[in-house]
Amino acid sequence: MRGLPKGLPVYYFGMRLNILAFAAGILGVQMQPELPGWALWAVAGGLLVLPRLRWSGWPLRLLALLGCLALGVAWGAWRAEIRLADQLGADWEGRDVEVIGVVAGLPQDFSNGTRFEFDVNFRLTVETVKPVVPGRIMLSWYQGRRDDEQFERLQVRPGERWRFTVRLKRPHGNANPGGFDYEAWLLERNIRATGYIRPNPPQRLDDMVWQADYAIERLRHAIRESFARILPEESYPWAGVLVALVIGDQKAIQGELWTTFNRTGTTHLMSISGLHVTMVAALFGWLVSFGWRRVPALALRLPAQKAGLLAACLGALAYALLAGFAVPAQRTLYMLLVAAAAMLSGRIVAPSRILCLALLVVLLFDPWAVLAAGFWLSFGAVGALLYIGSAAVGEATDGWAKIHAWGVVQWAATLASLPILLLVFQQFSLVSPLANALAIPVISFIVTPLALLGALVPWWPILWLAHQVMAWLMVFLDWCATWPVWLAPAPPLWAALAAGVGVAICLLPRGLPGRLLGVFLFVPALFWPVEKPPEGEAWISVLDVGQGLASVIRTREHTLIYDPGPLYSAESDAGQRVVVPYLRAQGIGHVDVLMVTHRDTDHSGGTASVRAALAVDAVYSSVAGLGGQHCVAGQRWVWDGVVFEVLHPAAGAYSGDSKPNNLSCVLRVEAGGRRMLLTSDIEAPDEAALLSLRA
Repeated sequence: MRGLPKGLPVYYFGMRLNILAFAAGILGVQMQPELPGWALWAVAGGLLVLPRLRWSGWPLRLLALLGCLALGVAWGAWRAEIRLADQLGADWEGRDVEVIGVVAGLPQDFSNGTRFEFDVNFRLTVETVKPVVPGRIMLSWYQGRRDDEQFERLQVRPGERWRFTVRLKRPHGNANPGGFDYEAWLLERNIRATGYIRPNPPQRLDDMVWQADYAIERLRHAIRESFARILPEESYPWAGVLVALVIGDQKAIQGELWTTFNRTGTTHLMSISGLHVTMVAALFGWLVSFGWRRVPALALRLPAQKAGLLAACLGALAYALLAGFAVPAQRTLYMLLVAAAAMLSGRIVAPSRILCLALLVVLLFDPWAVLAAGFWLSFGAVGALLYIGSAAVGEATDGWAKIHAWGVVQWAATLASLPILLLVFQQFSLVSPLANALAIPVISFIVTPLALLGALVPWWPILWLAHQVMAWLMVFLDWCATWPVWLAPAPPLWAALAAGVGVAICLLPRGLPGRLLGVFLFVPALFWPVEKPPEGEAWISVLDVGQGLASVIRTREHTLIYDPGPLYSAESDAGQRVVVPYLRAQGIGHVDVLMVTHRDTDHSGGTASVRAALAVDAVYSSVAGLGGQHCVAGQRWVWDGVVFEVLHPAAGAYSGDSKPNNLSCVLRVEAGGRRMLLTSDIEAPDEAALLSLRA
């Protein structure tokens, strides 16, 4: 290669690095507070890339990298500009709008209603100006006490066309450190407004709109209904896991199970991972190849190996679509398609090139994929496996060598995910390698094939066996979940990047000098210090939870939660979405006092999630049956020079028939001569009584 300095690897300036530069440009756009002008970036990228097509030399290759970076910025900005333009008109927020459209995704039931994605086809109104409504919205249909049963309770299925009167608002998420970014999640899914269905009688206009994506969603819905009928949840608690493994519906898994999966590092197995797609593809390919070579006429027209390869690609495509086409499934499908194209053409393509091409295709279709932790975990783990595989020589033959090879794979995947887990989730499971060593083969080679077979042949013994194997595995995972979990504050980006470099160094072949340096590069991310208030000070954080309250009070060595926030739905609450992520981001896994002021769900809805995820020493509340002790006026304690005192309710208030608001726990915090009063939802008479007592 002309123009390259001696010893500089030529492949560093090839297609792979260009794709990584393009991906970096897209990532840069997603991290900006406002969109850059895409046209200028596109022109700049084109001008920098064009010379690379005619001339060589390392300076021009560097310019080509900058050009690919600029093209990534332009692509991400252009796609984002188009998506953001499809928004709800400001004048139509909170107003009744009549729409006709199609149920576009799997409906999700919650306590007293259903939530689903809806493709809007027509906007109807009696006014002269048509409402500005986005093409895809998220609707909640409350069919219970909130609507007083003013119309017949109706069920919705994917592909049905309905006429609804809705009330919408623009997407809005909560602004909390370390919390779930609901607004970004909606943007990624192209949901540009949320709302609810009004009591005007809805009309089902068509039972099925025959379109490919709606047909797939209807099939997924039918499989979920079949599983629910054969394995009712009250008798088969792990049935939701089987549903998630077949159709990718993770909301079918009960909330408390996610705590076990998180503590054991097996969460990735409960979604459609690349391993599952590869297994299905291999099974399809083997079956077709096995039958193909036994029909001479077919084998003469097309070799059995190529027929099996095409069947494997079709099987992977079918499973990826059935599973909701998540990023890990996309990555595996695109890698299989590239590898198949190379084999059919007789070319040999390096695995790293295949992975980079899969990355390119994912980002071309979905530039917002970089916002998902699954994107980084998926590509990071596969990249690490390819990295260690490139240094492997020969193939393991005896049993111990195969066990060693399996252990190396587990070590590489665990190590590669560590910086991402620390940056995004601020924790990782110490028992993860052990848990995955058993869970991966059991889930991938026993439970998932049986669940898929049960979807094709809905026969109770097949699904019962899959559920029984899952039940045996859960005994082991529940034991693993009792092991400690490493918690650390969210490290800065530079520390996570340094840990990523440490991964690459630690995974170098044995015998190479300098591998110990990789361990030291992990130190900042693993041991990033917890920021604490000085002695005699209290830090009080009131979290953004929407309608309701959640506050965290920290002294130097203690933490108190004053209300864990509201219940959002049957599968979601502020404890899970806001309070626990916030505390983990601060490096806190232990709570000294959880104070639940009263029983209204906008204040107490996150209690179960907080108690399941964090170690809680004591509970103070006015809620019967919650455990712990009642809040009583006069309770007082001192932490690190900070005085805490409960001012309300009086002990006698619990013997009467008081409203929940009148029993709200009122807490006064005094530090450094300053006081803060937390009053929850007490009403005017209670406030007047407090003022008279403390005057």
